[in-house]
Amino acid sequence: MVTSVNVSGLSKSYNTGSGAVPVFLDLSFQLAAGESLALTGPSGSGKSTLLNILCGVEGVDDGSMQVLGRDGATLTADQWAGLRRRRVGVVFQDSNLMPAMTLEENVKLRADLAGRSFGPVRDWLARLGLAGLEQRYPDQVSGGQRQRAALAMVFAMGPDLVLADEPTGSLDRHTARDVADALFHWQRTQGCGLILATHDLALAERCDRRLDLAEGGQG
Repeated sequence: MVTSVNVSGLSKSYNTGSGAVPVFLDLSFQLAAGESLALTGPSGSGKSTLLNILCGVEGVDDGSMQVLGRDGATLTADQWAGLRRRRVGVVFQDSNLMPAMTLEENVKLRADLAGRSFGPVRDWLARLGLAGLEQRYPDQVSGGQRQRAALAMVFAMGPDLVLADEPTGSLDRHTARDVADALFHWQRTQGCGLILATHDLALAERCDRRLDLAEGGQG
């Protein structure tokens, strides 16, 4: 089996005034290439922390991981940044658009940083229902439209792995369904790996597998 992510014995804790507080202990799992995995569990169970670790933003206390064939322990900060630019797409709940750039400019910037050329940038926005809004700035569109633009940014970079942190958590039900439909359709069409952190069990059920961090990562 070709794996996108291989995690073994991963442990993470945070230091507080009263001592170390464990987030998760001895966590192990694999993600096959083209597979989708839902991370579930209540707030504080480590979903966002785990995604941050998998994209190199946070470190770990113990254990090992390979991301797209790279040993996380040996990657420098610059190498992690290179992976995030070209091969690992990260989708945040707050969309993370550059406020001084139009939707089209945001998508083009992400594609350029990845060294990708997938045709006109506007095509990615149009596929997500944003035709005619290309020259709008993030504060000139709705939250749902900003989140669709954030997806267009990730799609345009053509990653091998997508890490999505509550991508529909702040959206209304109808918009959340449309955004989820677009994400899963693109992921399965492209055959990239997807790890999705969510409180929404209906959304989690759309993934191939589920990993419940509240149960010690056994899912």
